[in-house]
Amino acid sequence: MTRAFLSSGDLIADRRSHYAEMMFEAGDHAAAADLMRQALEIVPDWVPGLFRLGEMEEKAGRLEAAAEAWRGVLRADAQDRFGASLKLASLGLTAQPDAPPTAYVETLFDSYAPTFETALIGKLDYRVPEFLAEAIAQAGGERRFRHVVDLGCGTGLMGERLRASTSFLEGIDLSDAMLRKAEEKQIYDRLEKGDVNELEKPTIPADLVVAADVFVYVGNLDRAFANVSGMLEPGGLFAFSVETHETDGPSEEELVLQPSLRFTHSAFYIRRLLERHGFEPLEMSRAVIRYDRGEPLTGIVTVARRAALVAMAGSPDEPIALEERPN
Repeated sequence: MTRAFLSSGDLIADRRSHYAEMMFEAGDHAAAADLMRQALEIVPDWVPGLFRLGEMEEKAGRLEAAAEAWRGVLRADAQDRFGASLKLASLGLTAQPDAPPTAYVETLFDSYAPTFETALIGKLDYRVPEFLAEAIAQAGGERRFRHVVDLGCGTGLMGERLRASTSFLEGIDLSDAMLRKAEEKQIYDRLEKGDVNELEKPTIPADLVVAADVFVYVGNLDRAFANVSGMLEPGGLFAFSVETHETDGPSEEELVLQPSLRFTHSAFYIRRLLERHGFEPLEMSRAVIRYDRGEPLTGIVTVARRAALVAMAGSPDEPIALEERPN
């Protein structure tokens, strides 16, 4: 979203911002920022341009100028659709938030929807649906699921792998544009707009809830795990992925906002929350789940079973081994 060009409504300002983008791509970040400032002199209320100016100033090493631009974005857009508060936190200028602004996540994926699958599969070697499908099959054997909920279903990449093994497939996503893309595939029995932190308990409990590459845009997972526990019947499976920032074991950095504005989670944090919300981990494996700017991103693929009672769940002090998943 942040690289996408959004018109200012003024032809001259748009031309200067286009030139700024050309300079930025050429590596002259300071010149790019100067050109973007000229565009903003023409249209000072252009919020997307002001946010982009902050990114250019950041790359130019002028962090205070970047921060001032993002503070201006927050003054102009209280919903923070561009994630300016996350940018400030990533520079250490404000405290790390527990979660990204809802409007930011919704806007981000509305803008991603047209090119989402092409970018993830064709350019980033995205493998989360593949890994989760394999982990679910291993944990569930030949089991056919009655009611599957695909949280953060996006365009349906995970749903395509779930369809054959479920009688009723439900997709939930925060982005209207993503839901429209998913609807085109005609693989879901029901699609709904929703936030993983605000889920209601279904009339008929699910026996599988999947969240593929969702929690990087949620942050603190306590409410999400509680909601999933409430959606699942005893013995139901919860399969999900996270990006991670460390190898294993207790860590003070259980939850970290990365420069990418995605959150990473430690294995210890995941185990602790599973235990708290009545889940028994069946598999936790580490794998390269995608690439970002040519660099591999490591994630944790997890399948857990909801226990009948919270007290039946295992202790995070005696965790199952975190294995390396072959790539």
